[in-house]
Amino acid sequence: MRQAVLDIGSNTGHLLVVDAHRGAAPLPASSFKAPLRLAEHINKDGALVDKSIDDLVDFVKGALTEAEDQGCESVLAFATSAIRDASNADDVIELVKAKTGVELEILSGEDEARLTFLAVRRWFGWSSGRLLVLDIGGGSLEIAAGSDERPDVAVSYELGAGRLTRGWFPDDVPTDKQYRGLRKHVRAEIARQVGSLLRHGGGDHAVATSKTFRSLARMCGAAPSGEGPLVRRELKSADLKHWLPKVAEMTSDARAGLPGVSSARAHQLVAGGIVAEAAMDLLGIDSLEICPWALREGVILERLDAL
Repeated sequence: MRQAVLDIGSNTGHLLVVDAHRGAAPLPASSFKAPLRLAEHINKDGALVDKSIDDLVDFVKGALTEAEDQGCESVLAFATSAIRDASNADDVIELVKAKTGVELEILSGEDEARLTFLAVRRWFGWSSGRLLVLDIGGGSLEIAAGSDERPDVAVSYELGAGRLTRGWFPDDVPTDKQYRGLRKHVRAEIARQVGSLLRHGGGDHAVATSKTFRSLARMCGAAPSGEGPLVRRELKSADLKHWLPKVAEMTSDARAGLPGVSSARAHQLVAGGIVAEAAMDLLGIDSLEICPWALREGVILERLDAL
């Protein structure tokens, strides 16, 4: 079957079309995306602004056209932190449904962690033992751990790279005070629940997913995406600690010139790096292996399992 997954993330809207059937790996057939940056378009009342909602509706319409052109049998549509946390979330969902016919399913932070964990488990298999999985999005950080296909612990923090950039770094290049203030805040937030994550022994295999971690790993020397998904990529704590202070002193234009860093996300790189460094330190992780599968693949796999 040809399946489409419409992911309305806090940074990006992404339609992924795959050829999939139960018992086989979903094979990507087409991709359609746009940098919506919803996490950065929240007003003082916590609501998504009108312009960002209009952009969202336009993107969903374009995604539906792409799915139809690709011959998809159905579209699984979901949204994450930016819409989930918006004070006008219900109005946004109703407007999208009225103008496009698409009803967005709002995933909880725990669901994000659980589905991402499923994708990572399927990618690496049982030989990984107990998995510890980290994912930094635009609006939230998810961490999950477990020995099965469902994690026995899954937590979500409001520590996404876009959310923190908007709230803590009003200038392109953060001051030392802003940098240290965010670093302190992030570590205090993660430390509140770190005990539950480590109670069962952390993980035999520590893994990271999604764009922020891929960018950080590439910046620190991992292989480029052009070498394919089967190449082993990792982010080492020592490399991140070396690069992060240097990146914090760069402008967004300069960061966009680094390997693996897109111009659309360059301004979020410092905040994302601060979260990654804190999580690795507090969880005692020296190295994270980067998994090419993440939330979208988890949604597809769960759908296939239910057929």
